[in-house]
Amino acid sequence: MADEQRLSRAIEDYIAGAEHFLLLVSAVSPEQWDRPGLGEWSVRSLIGHTSRSLTTVADYLAQPEPDTVEIDSVAGYYARIQGLASSPEVTSRGVAAGVDLGDDPLRAAVERRDRAVAAITGVADRPVATPWGGILLSHYLPTRTFELAVHGLDIARAIGSAPTLPQSVLASALATAVGAAELTGQGEQALLILTGRGQGPISVV
Repeated sequence: MADEQRLSRAIEDYIAGAEHFLLLVSAVSPEQWDRPGLGEWSVRSLIGHTSRSLTTVADYLAQPEPDTVEIDSVAGYYARIQGLASSPEVTSRGVAAGVDLGDDPLRAAVERRDRAVAAITGVADRPVATPWGGILLSHYLPTRTFELAVHGLDIARAIGSAPTLPQSVLASALATAVGAAELTGQGEQALLILTGRGQGPISVV
């Protein structure tokens, strides 16, 4: 796929994922915000963490381009950060992001979506600096779509909503998961599980 087409598709999928996330946030009832969300997170913290898939895009694009690109694919990003998702730092950032949603979480989430969309509107593909190395925007955006998809399912389960995703978002997230599983030595196990021939955990984050 040509670079421009890859970025265009990544942007479309990402925006679709963001819109679905906002639908889920709008479905949270007042009494659900402090209920268990995922692990140590409440629903508020889970949504706060998920909203970082909006804020980081805008934040990283506002920074100077890195001199080098150390991460050369979507799957490569998850290979680089494997095992870090359960770190105390990630947990605390999610809690803080939830607190930052304030008294009107939906409005805050919409503002974060709007800022992210503004940042990617009309932009050409370019490297962005992440804490784990430089990566092309067209490779970084699908990692954010993946987070919006996976945590979208988490949110839906936590609030008792139907766990459905837009088709393009689901397809993007599945492609990311399969690519990351292959790159991290879990490809065969993933194939066995997907074809009903195996069981067991696979972790790509």
